[in-house]
Amino acid sequence: MAGNIHNTAAPISSSLSKLQAINGLFAIYKKQGPTSADVLNTLKEVLLKEAGVKNSNPRKRRKQSLKMGHGGTLDSTASGVLVVGVGNGTKMLSTMLAGTKKYVAVGELGKATDNLDASGSVVLEKDFEHITSLDIEEKLKAFTGDIMQVPPLYSALKKDGQRLSVLLMKGHKVEAKPARPVTVHNLRLQEFKPPLFTLDIECGGGFYVRSLVDDLGKALSSCAHVKELIRTKQGQFTLEEHALHEEEWTLEHVLRSLQPCSEPKPPGANT
Repeated sequence: MAGNIHNTAAPISSSLSKLQAINGLFAIYKKQGPTSADVLNTLKEVLLKEAGVKNSNPRKRRKQSLKMGHGGTLDSTASGVLVVGVGNGTKMLSTMLAGTKKYVAVGELGKATDNLDASGSVVLEKDFEHITSLDIEEKLKAFTGDIMQVPPLYSALKKDGQRLSVLLMKGHKVEAKPARPVTVHNLRLQEFKPPLFTLDIECGGGFYVRSLVDDLGKALSSCAHVKELIRTKQGQFTLEEHALHEEEWTLEHVLRSLQPCSEPKPPGANT
């Protein structure tokens, strides 16, 4: 019995060491429903379990056996590409936030919600029968290029160290953040079947699709909210070519799709 236990422990230890030695970036598919943090914790748990670590709690920060983070938070109602940094790759995530992103967004005319997407409560209803596809295409021109945008109240932005969305859920009064510059590289109407319309969007960092759809609804003398949102590209990672789905969350698939980063040199090392 003791011999059998000894023999199985070696590959487990080896798998964990191999997992902990990974440094770089890769992309996973985030499904609709869980938060980005929930998806990352599930990914950690799956990889650690494969490496033989039992009863791991990925939420505990102390003595973490796997350093991992994500860049570019997706709302719980959104799906698509989520870029993950592992090891020293976590230090590269900020560069991903500055890269271009692509989305496919389905908006619904005639209803506005408090958080600007379908999970929120309807706060306003207006007519939309007067709107044509040509109207939408014409208004989209004003939202293309370098523009100013007011971020939504329900967001990951913080006030006094707490997310605005959390403060709102606690009943605190929150003021909108001031408009800030964002860049929209491409914006196209893909389909219009009233009250639904589908947009193809390519934008820079800090851009909120929910704010775009809300502002577009107002510009059309109506109102609108995001019914469905899919991120199809973040930086160099695309949904079709790079994002690992849950059945592919294994050490083998991670290593195969990893974009490695170089090990940081110790202080005093020659450059």
